[in-house]
Amino acid sequence: MAAKAAPDLGSHPRISLAQWRSLAAVVEAGGYAQAAEALHKSQSSLTYAVQKLESTLGVRLFEIKGRKAVLTMVGEGMYRRARLLLDDASALERLARKADSCWEAEISIAVEVLFPAWMMFTCLSRFGEESPETRIEWYETVREGTQEAIQEGKVDIAIAAVIPTGMSGQPLMPVKFIPVAHPDHPLHRLGREITNRDLRKHRHLVVRDSGTQRDKKSAIVEVDQRWTVTNMTTSIGAASRGLGFAWLPADKIRTELETGQLKLLPFKDGRERIAQLYLILPDSENVGPGVQRLASILHEEVSGRCKEAGTAPV
Repeated sequence: MAAKAAPDLGSHPRISLAQWRSLAAVVEAGGYAQAAEALHKSQSSLTYAVQKLESTLGVRLFEIKGRKAVLTMVGEGMYRRARLLLDDASALERLARKADSCWEAEISIAVEVLFPAWMMFTCLSRFGEESPETRIEWYETVREGTQEAIQEGKVDIAIAAVIPTGMSGQPLMPVKFIPVAHPDHPLHRLGREITNRDLRKHRHLVVRDSGTQRDKKSAIVEVDQRWTVTNMTTSIGAASRGLGFAWLPADKIRTELETGQLKLLPFKDGRERIAQLYLILPDSENVGPGVQRLASILHEEVSGRCKEAGTAPV
């Protein structure tokens, strides 16, 4: 029987993270004295650590120019790789701490398309700075689609217009809907306030419910002509091209209103309707620290924006 080969001990790293950290500190602090102060070490011990690093690698990392130590070409390459190594080590430590405190590896969110996407980006960006390793699953849903995601246990957080029976939710923000059409649409050419009777003669643009059990009677206005589309962007695009009228969230069509692609319809029975969005934690009794933190960020960001706009949850 052949003898087992001895392990290649030479393949094991001979440089410790502490030594790489010393190198990075000298570069980033701008010198040995400043780096020693930042690391709470003596300058002599830091100098020895870097010299030991050079001796082990068999290369010169620094050279003296005037009274300042600067990286050699080899040193620049070593520093870049060391920085990546140190960042990876820090990320691994953060991941271990979160795992130890049951911080979730993935969080799923169902968000009604009425909720401003830019606000969601802001919230997720803040959360990502605190927990970059946590994966996010973001479902963009409409009406019953949000309810299904909650009831089927697919999501940890939901932003919905309706709170499912047996659950609780906190008011998050109101969403204002306004009736609009292209400035050249026949409804605008009437030259007067319009009524529901006027609307019935024209095409209504509606966003399809994303649930599997769709309510075909959920449209705002009963009309003979209707286009039902899959997402809000398509509805806005169709209205901007004069292909119909729609009730759309005011926040979603700021640009189109400002550029004149869409114009508010002079509706006799009121020019706006309000929908309330709620923040729901479907499994509220078993909320993990990540879900709890993201929910807090959503509340902080949204309440701040609502105050700036002079609105509040209804």
